[in-house]
Amino acid sequence: MAARLTGLLGGSFNPAHGGHRRITRFAMAELGLDEVWWMVSPGNPLKPKKGMASLHARVRSAQAHARRMPIRVTAVERELGTRYTVDTLHTLTRRWPKRDFVWLMGADNLAQFHLWKDWREIARTMPIAVIARPGYDVAAIASPAMAWLRRYRVSPASFRQAGGWGTPALILMRFDPDPRSATALRRADPDWAMRRSPSDITLLRDAVTRRLIPITGDPAAAGAPT
Repeated sequence: MAARLTGLLGGSFNPAHGGHRRITRFAMAELGLDEVWWMVSPGNPLKPKKGMASLHARVRSAQAHARRMPIRVTAVERELGTRYTVDTLHTLTRRWPKRDFVWLMGADNLAQFHLWKDWREIARTMPIAVIARPGYDVAAIASPAMAWLRRYRVSPASFRQAGGWGTPALILMRFDPDPRSATALRRADPDWAMRRSPSDITLLRDAVTRRLIPITGDPAAAGAPT
């Protein structure tokens, strides 16, 4: 039986929005993915801590936008206790050996990918698919990481037809960029995370680990290195 091809989309999801859903739908079709895990980060040191909603609120937001799609919302990094993305990905591949993972990221992340710990090891761990982001394409193409990864480029069609690929592999995906952003949504509605209906005052269950995510005491503001 073939391994399930699973995309990993990490981010703050502060908040999640329709743009996340749209790029996920596009990536699934472009790469032939069986499902995508939205990995809600406890924190990201490359983003300001001010204005970061609680992990519970961000997971709740992601779950609302993931409905009726093969998307699993998870805070698995919180439970694994991994400090760096490279360690998280190594742990995921060991814990779920019957899955083939693809790391999904926006062009904004590719532009600063060389700042991540052991970024070349990340590329050797699983294929990387980069999604166009408005205003970041030039910086991404000119980045130090792209200079190294360019030799490993694979077309989306080749990746999809092969049902996956070895590593390193870089897939650049072009589509009509989605202008929506969490930053703009926070500006328009800075108190989005504070408003809760009675049904929101409950514990949420992680779609991957099946463990509960508590409302309080999460490390959202503390951050965790990329």
